[in-house]
Amino acid sequence: MNVDQLISSPDVEEDDRPAASRILSTLIEASPLAIVTFDPEGVVTMWNPAAERIFGWSENEALGTRLPFVPAEKQEEFLELRRRALLGEVFTEPELHRRRADGSPIVVSVSTSPLRRTDGTIYGIMSILMDVTAQRAAEESRARLTMAVEQAGECIVVTDTRGTIQYVNPAFERITGYEQMEVIGQNPRILKSGRHDAAFYRDMWRILLRGEIWRGTFLNKRKDGIHYEEDAVISPVRDPSGQVVNYVAVKRDVTDVRRMEEQLRQSQKMEAVGRLAGGVAHDFNNLLTAISGYSDLLLHRLPDYSTLRRDVEEIRKAGDRAAALTRQLLAFSRRQVLQPKVLDLNAVVTKTGEMLRRLMGENIELSTDLSPSLSRVKADPGQIEQVIVNLAVNAREAMPDGGRVTIATADAELSPSYAAAHPEVRPGPHVLLSVADTGQGMSDETQAHLFEPFFTTKERGIGSGLGLATVYGIVQQSGGHIRVNSTADRGSTFLVYLPRVETPEECAQGEDQPLLPHPSPGTETVLLAEDEEVVRRLAREILSGNGYKVLEAGNGREALLLSEAHRGEIHLLLTDVVMPKMSGRELGERIRLQRPDLRILYMSGYTDDAILRQGVLEDRVLLLQKPFTPEGLARKVREVLDSA
Repeated sequence: MNVDQLISSPDVEEDDRPAASRILSTLIEASPLAIVTFDPEGVVTMWNPAAERIFGWSENEALGTRLPFVPAEKQEEFLELRRRALLGEVFTEPELHRRRADGSPIVVSVSTSPLRRTDGTIYGIMSILMDVTAQRAAEESRARLTMAVEQAGECIVVTDTRGTIQYVNPAFERITGYEQMEVIGQNPRILKSGRHDAAFYRDMWRILLRGEIWRGTFLNKRKDGIHYEEDAVISPVRDPSGQVVNYVAVKRDVTDVRRMEEQLRQSQKMEAVGRLAGGVAHDFNNLLTAISGYSDLLLHRLPDYSTLRRDVEEIRKAGDRAAALTRQLLAFSRRQVLQPKVLDLNAVVTKTGEMLRRLMGENIELSTDLSPSLSRVKADPGQIEQVIVNLAVNAREAMPDGGRVTIATADAELSPSYAAAHPEVRPGPHVLLSVADTGQGMSDETQAHLFEPFFTTKERGIGSGLGLATVYGIVQQSGGHIRVNSTADRGSTFLVYLPRVETPEECAQGEDQPLLPHPSPGTETVLLAEDEEVVRRLAREILSGNGYKVLEAGNGREALLLSEAHRGEIHLLLTDVVMPKMSGRELGERIRLQRPDLRILYMSGYTDDAILRQGVLEDRVLLLQKPFTPEGLARKVREVLDSA
């Protein structure tokens, strides 16, 4: 049915038909909206030009068909809508999914009403349809954009051209602590921490006022006063004419990332310096072995009345001081040899406290707060004593006018979140050893460099700057973790966490071990392998002086050839760990193939992974640490030869 046929309907009065026909025809033909009528069976009876444009079917193609734009999957929906219209309901559906002649989808808004005769009976249905595909797509795009902005992990801030905040997303609220309504209408300067000077902000605005994008990092302050760091990109927003109407800032909190990066850089720096320190200590220990060893031999040979004894004793004392410094280097570089035992930290603190009270002085009060049910740790008792002494002495020096030092112990649990923020930490049960003082405290700058070697706040020439670096190395090598809490003028607390040991073992209470009697001389054959000539000569002289027969080699290969050429028995291999051409470990393994019953004693100035497992002696590996004394070497050789 075309427009003229619609007007010819018996519902229209005879006299009004020509005028009504022309008016209605003009409206329908010119309408930008698709106007479609169909009979009660759903067959199209009118199809205007807008319907052709919107759906793609011509009038001739559409008339007489059953609504071609309703896809098969929407037929049930259409039948329900037709049923409602035939019942006399007038309604609007804002969003229906249909299809065009080319098969592409289209979203339409439809107003539907029944067509009635003069007697009120319904003879058809009319639908007026508007294409809202682009509008719905735009709305969906805006909804997705809004959802993305609202759920983004980065802060998003929109301001006007003067910098007044017009919008912030939930991430801004979460990171800064300010609620949205608190900051709308405010300027972002409410986040200023005072860490940037005026020139920083002038440069930023100069770039933005040129219409360019600014990228940089802010050191800002949260609502609670805590400082945080964020990377930011601020972009101008332009209207269709190109005029800047807003600025949008996308900012990412990088506080934790920067802290972890700094920890990694610090760890790498410490590791590099540690390798250097370990290498220096190794060479020094060889020299000190000769200095101290020959000093002891001279003292043994000089009579008590000799005027030379005082000079040699001074040389020996200087060697001891140098050896102590070398031990600090090794502790810092985590290349010392630990002899861990299961410890009761309370016993170690109690024993060390007796000595500390003499060190502290009269104006320092020393107190302890020890947990009565403290768990055990596994560590080298001598090294833990050194940690306590170094921390206590450090506390004393922070209180030149007197104060109080408190040493405390307690069980502690390090959480996974804490471990995530400190990459060197393993979460789980630990034992806490803390040393607190009421001294001057430290600035953030001092705390950032506190455990670095040779860093000191003392005057030039006072202190080596290795005390806390030594503590750091010992704790790290013991599998623990150390941190400091300090505020200027409010004291400092050093917190040492050591892994808890669950398996019951005999505890080392820190008692002094009784000295063995002077070693008896021997007659056995010792194969000596040492690449440092001065140390080799000293060891040969000590061994020969104690009755041993010595086969001397300057490196591992030479020692292996000596073993092959020697027809008699060799009772002991005394070898340095680190040697050119062949390491002491490889020499020991190869020579044992020739002589399965051979005893092996290693010498080393620092830890080496070929002999040691992360600084801890492997099972059944015997090691003599350099520098050693003549008596120490003789005692260790006799001990190894006499062992089962």
